[in-house]
Amino acid sequence: MRSFLKTQLHFLTFTLVHFIFSLYIRFRKAYHSVLDRVCAILYYHHRTPEYIHKDVKQLSRLPAHLSVVLELDDDEHSGAGLSSLVSDLAELAAWTACAGIPLLSVYEPSGVLKNYIPQTHRSISETLASYYGPSHPGKPTLSIRAPHLPSFSPPTTPPGTAESGAEGSSPPHLTILLLSAEDGRSTLVDLTKTLAEMAQRQKLSPADVSAELIDAEISESVMGEPDLLVLFGPRVILKGYPPWQMRLTEIFHVPDNEGVNYQVFIRALFRYAKAQMRFGR
Repeated sequence: MRSFLKTQLHFLTFTLVHFIFSLYIRFRKAYHSVLDRVCAILYYHHRTPEYIHKDVKQLSRLPAHLSVVLELDDDEHSGAGLSSLVSDLAELAAWTACAGIPLLSVYEPSGVLKNYIPQTHRSISETLASYYGPSHPGKPTLSIRAPHLPSFSPPTTPPGTAESGAEGSSPPHLTILLLSAEDGRSTLVDLTKTLAEMAQRQKLSPADVSAELIDAEISESVMGEPDLLVLFGPRVILKGYPPWQMRLTEIFHVPDNEGVNYQVFIRALFRYAKAQMRFGR
């Protein structure tokens, strides 16, 4: 009898905990869904740079280097995943350019985008043209690069049509940096081996190996530290993002969010503008 009652008590406790947790999850998803709809009504770009500029104009500061984490969800038979990935990147690049942020780094673990840099450049250029118009004087120029690969920045307009901005000023420039998992921990391992070999050959004193030296080497070979990292997934999962470069990076994500959308992008900029950078103090 005692064993039966104990079993029933455990089952009742489990059912109650499961019910409460399920209720909490449902309310949380409903809350974020309503919040997203409100943000979508209050802030939407309508593929118009002026609207995006208006959204960020009130912010006290913007990140000079914005980074995002994307992931390839590929169906190997149709390649739809790659097309969706490039489309998301093109939209992100347009929002970043319209907000006046000069550098966007995109981390995709597999590194598939590095194999399609010309096609990615063309897709982003077409998206920028749809936002600004094909011959708008304020349309940003674009270059794409990746660690250990040369920068790719062909002309995006025919000769004679790329006019300067107002009063002879040059148009803004957007740099996109493509990152993959091999640019993270493996880079630290290779750098450690290189420094160890140099120390063994007495080309470098062990006392000279410092955080500043490592930071300079990694910044030159991969990238500098982003000011803001935006995750578009429902949880904080970095998927092997380069660890050294995010020591002081502000990380933003929205629970229960799925997919790249403008609401998460603009809320991340709002959060960054209000963040207090204490740097361990």
